[in-house]
Amino acid sequence: MHLDPKNLKRDFLRFIFASMMAQWIFALYSAVDGMFVARGVNEVALSAVNIASPFINFLFSISLLFAAGTSTVAAIYLGQGKKQRASQIVTQNLALVVILAVVITAAVLLFPESIAAFLGATEETMEYVIAYITSIAPFSVFFIVAYEFEMLVKTDGYPKYATMAIISGCLINCILDYIFIFHLHMGVIGAGLATGIAQFTLVIIYLIHFFGPRATLKIVPFHFERKELWRIIKIGLPSGLTELSAGLTIFLFNHAIIAYLNNDALVTYTIIGYVNTIVVMGMAGIAQGAQPMISYYYGQGSNQYVKKLLYYGLVSASILAALIFTGCLTGADFFVRLFISSENTSLLASSAAVFRIFSISFLIMGFNVVVCGFFTAIERPVGSLVISLARGLVTIAVSIFLMTALFGGPGIWWAATVSECMCLVITTLLFKWQKRRGQLY
Repeated sequence: MHLDPKNLKRDFLRFIFASMMAQWIFALYSAVDGMFVARGVNEVALSAVNIASPFINFLFSISLLFAAGTSTVAAIYLGQGKKQRASQIVTQNLALVVILAVVITAAVLLFPESIAAFLGATEETMEYVIAYITSIAPFSVFFIVAYEFEMLVKTDGYPKYATMAIISGCLINCILDYIFIFHLHMGVIGAGLATGIAQFTLVIIYLIHFFGPRATLKIVPFHFERKELWRIIKIGLPSGLTELSAGLTIFLFNHAIIAYLNNDALVTYTIIGYVNTIVVMGMAGIAQGAQPMISYYYGQGSNQYVKKLLYYGLVSASILAALIFTGCLTGADFFVRLFISSENTSLLASSAAVFRIFSISFLIMGFNVVVCGFFTAIERPVGSLVISLARGLVTIAVSIFLMTALFGGPGIWWAATVSECMCLVITTLLFKWQKRRGQLY
């Protein structure tokens, strides 16, 4: 992995920068689709893309579930000098996710209306939601494999290669969005196809690395090992749930907004949802960037470096949170105008105000996400699972229920902050409990 304990901070920055760039660019895929759809189709289509976005989050979460577990186990084996063993784990995992992706594709193409209705499609948005998810579904295998390869290339010691690959994919997505939507007038189908083709291109770029002479991790013959699969799932499940939390949050908010507010509020949350996903992905990028390093030194038994890396992760998350919160306060109007035309002044004003309220939650989420990733990296899956379930499902659902019960529809916009605060209490107590038991480092 080309790690040098004497330059621990430099290596940490090198890995998290690549990981954060990867996460943000993956998050931008949906945001870019939304911006082009908003300008090239209409605001109803924009809402439909938001309603369908949890499906993309689901694909990425499946990928991360296996990728986080595989990269952690592979990094531990690399730290122990077992290169062939690490490659066998990688190859077994790749075969399994391809099979799983085929099943997901078949389910979406066979039952598009049922899935669209589950996601929250209304009579007005149903046609757009179906068009979007069915255009993306044939590319499911590339969504899952591309995201997984990105993490494995970093584990293999080439974070810059991974960064350049995803930048290339994002540029391809933007160009194809412009061509398909504005020139070929393909609407949301064009947006879905553009994103899918970009993911396909990413897989090709990553395969060039794994079959090249520089790669340590290779595609090799393997024998299926149930024990290693279960180990990967236990480790990766919390990270997968962290990724899924962005989609679950959008899912729960969409249903609450439909029940308590109106279509304008759904457009407002569509914009907020994109930014929230970008923030979550940035925090996850810090956690995932540090993860292979933490696992590597943990495999060596170098606990002093594990402790330092956790500290670096928490400081980085705090700095990022402060910068993003400041940017949201000062730039709310700018972000909103990317999606809403300047003629709709009332929607612009209300959306900017809500955006500033929602951004308070960004100050808190980093600690929860980074500690969750740390537990994953040192093979403490129970701690990671508790945090992921709390943050991704339990606290957000409880918060939405409480805030709407107390304050009605407007209370929805404070639910994210309340949820992160509740999860922070759980994370802090869990961290202290693990530390008292001597199970951290």
